[in-house]
Amino acid sequence: MQHIDLICIGKLNAPYFAQGVSEYAKRLSAYCDFRIVELPEETIREKNASAASIEKALDKEADRILASVRKGASIVALCIEGKQLSSEELADRIAQTAGSGAGDMAFVVGSSHGLSPRVKQAAALRMSMSRMTFPHQLARLMLAEQLYRAFSINAGAKYHK
Repeated sequence: MQHIDLICIGKLNAPYFAQGVSEYAKRLSAYCDFRIVELPEETIREKNASAASIEKALDKEADRILASVRKGASIVALCIEGKQLSSEELADRIAQTAGSGAGDMAFVVGSSHGLSPRVKQAAALRMSMSRMTFPHQLARLMLAEQLYRAFSINAGAKYHK
C-alpha cells in the first residue's frame, strides 16, 4: 500500500479544520497509508524579523522536515511558485509515483514564512494550490480533500464528478 505523508509545520488549532482533516484522513485510509506529521514552527523572537532571522528559522524547520520524510519518498513541496495542477493531474501524478520505484510521497506544507530552499530543491514537484494565499490550516484541509479526490479518481469512485 502506498504511503502518503502530509508533513506540516505547526498544529491545527481550530477544531473545524481538525475535524475536516480527520474526516479525509479516515477516508484516505481505504486507499493508502496516510500519515500526518506535525512539526513545531521555529520561534522568531524579533517583532519585525530580518531576512536573516527568517532564513535561519526556515533552515531549522528544513532539518526537521527532511528528517521526517520516509526514505525514498517523493517530496511534493507546496509553495506559491509551484505548478498548479488539476485534480486529474494530481491523480495522475500519484498513480505515476505509485507505479515507479519511489511509490511513497510526502506532501510538505511550510510555516507562515514558507519553506526553505533546501526543501524545495529536494522536492520532485513544487505544487501551488492557487495563485491566492490561504491560511496554512485551510491549505492543509484543502490538500487532504484533494488527496482523497485524487485517490477516488484513480479508483474510479463516484466522489469526483
